[in-house]
Amino acid sequence: MEENNEEKINEKHSKKEHKKSNEEVEKLKSENAILNEKLLRVMAEMQNIKKRYEEEIARIYRYDGEAFIKKSLVILDNFERAIKMDDDNLEDEVSKFLNGFKLIYNDFKKILDDANVKEIEALDKIFDPTKMEAVLTENNEEKENGVVTCVMQKGYTYNDKVIRPVMVKVNERKDENNE
Repeated sequence: MEENNEEKINEKHSKKEHKKSNEEVEKLKSENAILNEKLLRVMAEMQNIKKRYEEEIARIYRYDGEAFIKKSLVILDNFERAIKMDDDNLEDEVSKFLNGFKLIYNDFKKILDDANVKEIEALDKIFDPTKMEAVLTENNEEKENGVVTCVMQKGYTYNDKVIRPVMVKVNERKDENNE
C-alpha cells in the first residue's frame, strides 16, 4: 500500500511538473511569437531605411552639378545679350568678336544640352506657375487671358527639375466686369 501511495504521489507530482512545463512551453512560445513579430518589424524598417537611402543617393547623383549649372546660366544669358548686338556689317572688328561669341555660345548650349539642361518654352503658352514667374502683365485684346506675351528671362530645367523659372509678361485682359 505504501508503494501505491508513493506511486500516486509521484504521479501527482509528475502531473504538476508536466502541467508546469506545459505552461512554461506556452509562455516561451508566446514570447517567441512576440520576438519574431518584433524581428519582422525591425527587418521591414531596415528595408525601408535602405530603400530611402538608395532613393536619396539616386536623387543626389541625378542632380549632381545643379549649383554649377545654375551659376553657368548667367554666362549663357550674357552670351545671348552680346549676340543680340549683332549688326549686318560682317567686316568690322565687333562682328568678328560676335562671330566668335556665337561659336562659344553654341558650344556652351551643346554642353548644357548634353547635361540634360533644357530651356523652358513659354512664349504664347498658358502661364504655368510651376515653371514660370509672372513679373509683368499687359492688356492685349488680341491674345487669350493668361497667355505669356513676352519672356523677360529664360528659364531652364535640369533632369526635368525646374532650376530657374521663366520670368514672363502675362496677358491679363480687362473686361467690362474686371475693371
